[in-house]
Amino acid sequence: MAGPNKQIAVSGIQASGNLHIGNYIGAIKQFVELQDKYKMFVFVADLHAITVPQDPEKLQAQTLDAVYTYLACGLDPEKTTIFIQSHVPQHTELGWILNTITPLGELERMTQFKDKAKIDKNSLFDLEQLIRLENAKYKAIERSEGSIKEIKEIKIDITTTLSEILEELKNRGRTTAGLLNYPTLMAADILLYNPDAVPVGEDQLQHLEFARMVARKFNTRFGETFKEPKALIQKEGARIMGLDDPIKKMSKSATSANNYIGILDSEEEIRRKIKIAVTDSGKEIKFYPKTKPAISNLLIIFSQMADIPVPGLEKKYAGKTYAEFKSDLADALVVALSPIQIKYKALTKDSESVLKILRNGADRARDAAALTMHAVRQKVGLLAH
Repeated sequence: MAGPNKQIAVSGIQASGNLHIGNYIGAIKQFVELQDKYKMFVFVADLHAITVPQDPEKLQAQTLDAVYTYLACGLDPEKTTIFIQSHVPQHTELGWILNTITPLGELERMTQFKDKAKIDKNSLFDLEQLIRLENAKYKAIERSEGSIKEIKEIKIDITTTLSEILEELKNRGRTTAGLLNYPTLMAADILLYNPDAVPVGEDQLQHLEFARMVARKFNTRFGETFKEPKALIQKEGARIMGLDDPIKKMSKSATSANNYIGILDSEEEIRRKIKIAVTDSGKEIKFYPKTKPAISNLLIIFSQMADIPVPGLEKKYAGKTYAEFKSDLADALVVALSPIQIKYKALTKDSESVLKILRNGADRARDAAALTMHAVRQKVGLLAH
């Protein structure tokens, strides 16, 4: 376990399987390095996962798969408290209490909620206008004695367009309170352990600032209770882009599997994906993100996976071809990922040991969370039991 004088850091990981090198470079690698400097709490955020519909059996499998992967990548249960979010009930208890002091407007302003659930106030008006216009067009063709074929085509076009709009409105209507309250649970995830720091990507900075805001509100109203943790932002490699599109972030949900390299991809698959990865015009292997985004992305991947500074790679491959560079990059990826894959396979064959790690982690996390919640309950006036 980490020494008692170390500062505390906390972070959650997605309950998803088949993680890719973007996840490894942008988060997992950082966690492994931080566990020697901080007393780390790392949990799988299964409660956050169910804010959207999930297949129960698949969710359980993905939750365990995420743990296998992080352990295989070097997260050490002797240094880091590893657990499942839902195994520590204080997360939801504190999340509810924070809900009671959080203005609704703050939740509605969160980018994630707006992107996934915001209903355009003009949608219904636009739908009515479209119906009027399309009906007028349809009647005009009938009056002009257009061909039966033309009339049928217009009718099909109207029906298709209206169906698409109605389906979009229906999907927006499925927005749940869980998605709206996602940030207060995330704030509870953080504040529960009174951390000094939180490793986050740039896309999660708004959530950390939200947690800091809620901490200030609670402290102002009930007295000093929570720290306002600082953000630990990785300077290089925090945002790995797609192999097939260097303008968009690497993602498992991309339309093509050629967008990413999975941590568990075979050697053959790794080499194939790197070979067909998009490159820029010209022949120079230089780090120019604005003018050469594709090769710059590959340089970052190479640098992070082989632990070689980008300037060193630029010097090494000066005058060499993209093909030579890609071949060596594929070699570096295979060398870095092979031991992780071997350890992953061993862990999957010893699930009972992994479950024991999670039980021990949950016990330690509950002990730490209980201290925080004892103070919180007293301050908000909940009767002790």
